[in-house]
Amino acid sequence: MAAWAVAVRAAAWLLLWAVTGRTRWPATAFTAPSDPGIRATCSEIILRQEVLKDGFHRDLLIKVKFGESIEDLQTCRLLIKLYIPTGLFVDPYELASLRERNVTEAVMVSENFNIEAPNYLSKEAEVLIYARQDSQCIDCFQAFLPVHYRYHRPHSKDGETFIVINNPDLLMYCDQEFPILKCWAQSQVAAPCALKNRDICQWNNMKYKSVYKNVTLQVPVGLTIHTSLVCSVTLLITILCSTLILVAVFKYGHFSL
Repeated sequence: MAAWAVAVRAAAWLLLWAVTGRTRWPATAFTAPSDPGIRATCSEIILRQEVLKDGFHRDLLIKVKFGESIEDLQTCRLLIKLYIPTGLFVDPYELASLRERNVTEAVMVSENFNIEAPNYLSKEAEVLIYARQDSQCIDCFQAFLPVHYRYHRPHSKDGETFIVINNPDLLMYCDQEFPILKCWAQSQVAAPCALKNRDICQWNNMKYKSVYKNVTLQVPVGLTIHTSLVCSVTLLITILCSTLILVAVFKYGHFSL
């Protein structure tokens, strides 16, 4: 009797599926329901690096734009970890002066940093820049850093060389959690919570899309074939100036014995 009842039930189910025209299970039976309030739309973070001014003393401007889907951006802080190549240097005394005038919030991380060394005797340096919100863009941050060229070795043929500034690490810390962070965060990095705060926070290392792959600077350098000429002219001018100074001292100076 039990086997007969099972057979009757199976036949009834087959008849029901044949009548309704369904030949397979609905897809919703195997997929979890998605809640639009929980599932955030991941928009890109756009980073742009620009070099301002001309000559051997330049300004690096970094702009970061978030997508429109992010909310409560005022509760978040943005930290830019920039690696300075050997062909450039950042003056820590200049940074201290700019911090006092509230122009930028940047600090050197590397120790034993020699600003007078040429590029072939210097090492890559690390700078932390606490970005500020852009007053003209609600979803934007920007950071400012003055950089300077180092002296380079003279070349035998080309009278120029190139310095490549790679894209920085973008770190973000928010006072409250929101789902969109999970779209961008790759890992966590320990760094000071603020410029004037010694506490350490766990920042989210964010992935982003850069407008440029990197920034390339063109630097003029001397030619080795001009070495003899430059040394001769420099020595001649030094002797001439020293002679004029000595003549002026003996002619107009007052000596008391």
